[in-house]
Amino acid sequence: MAIEMRGQFLYDRGYGSGVRAGEGGKGMIEVLKAVLFGIVEGITEWLPVSSTGHLILLNEFINLNASDEFLNMFDVVIQLGAILAVCALFFRKLNPFDRGKNETQKKQTWSLWFKVIAAIIPSGVVGVLFDDWMSQHLHNSIVVSVALIVYGVGFIWVEKRNEGRQMRVSDVHEIPLSTAMVIGLSQCLSLVPGTSRSGSTILGGILAGVSRGAAAEFSFFMAIPTMLGASGIKLLKFFLSGAAFSAQDLLVLLVGCTVSYIVSLLVIKGLMSYVRRHSFSAFGVYRIILGIVVLIYFWVK
Repeated sequence: MAIEMRGQFLYDRGYGSGVRAGEGGKGMIEVLKAVLFGIVEGITEWLPVSSTGHLILLNEFINLNASDEFLNMFDVVIQLGAILAVCALFFRKLNPFDRGKNETQKKQTWSLWFKVIAAIIPSGVVGVLFDDWMSQHLHNSIVVSVALIVYGVGFIWVEKRNEGRQMRVSDVHEIPLSTAMVIGLSQCLSLVPGTSRSGSTILGGILAGVSRGAAAEFSFFMAIPTMLGASGIKLLKFFLSGAAFSAQDLLVLLVGCTVSYIVSLLVIKGLMSYVRRHSFSAFGVYRIILGIVVLIYFWVK
């Protein structure tokens, strides 16, 4: 009884509130981590440098205090914020019901969506069949590093090859179905961590004769159903495993998605402006340097 009374006395004097404050402080730290993950996702999802690869590397230094099931789901579902940014920025171009469009423009929009959906089918099938295997065998530093370097070299080679070349497709609406399928097949390569979904699809588009700007736009549009599908699969597996969100988990996920959305708005605008005047060679150099640094880090570690 004396112990209980002393405990109540300490709590009334503020010692108990200190414990709660400590718990609140830990929660705030997790929210700040989510902000950082959201920034990294928002930047790297659209630049051809591999968002998944960067998130895997970030996890080496900053760990969210959550279950393995939540972390496996979080790295994918955080992309939902980035998807909303594409929808917001290109809403009119992607909306076939826009009253400001004439019948020809509406048909162009429906045609664009048809090509986008057709293009994501190959990677969707491969992803569903091999998602678990790839998560177990390919999500490691060696694979990420090699992919960063190989595709870095690829970007530099493609840009050198295309110097002075007139691209046959300069507008996203002009991309034929056959070219869309080539870009879609290129997206299958992005299932390897470190490759970059935007990087592989933009490269595929450029090699098929599509201008940088049109290839980037088509890559962004493909991201909408691709990421929605990937996020849906991860959420389904999360709940089927018997896991559930804690209040902190839900807050971390919402913060990460919100920050990803805001950062993505800025990055997409900046990238579209950049590709009109510059090549992707700089991103190739960055990938090579990062890949070498990561290899050295994990070798020394």
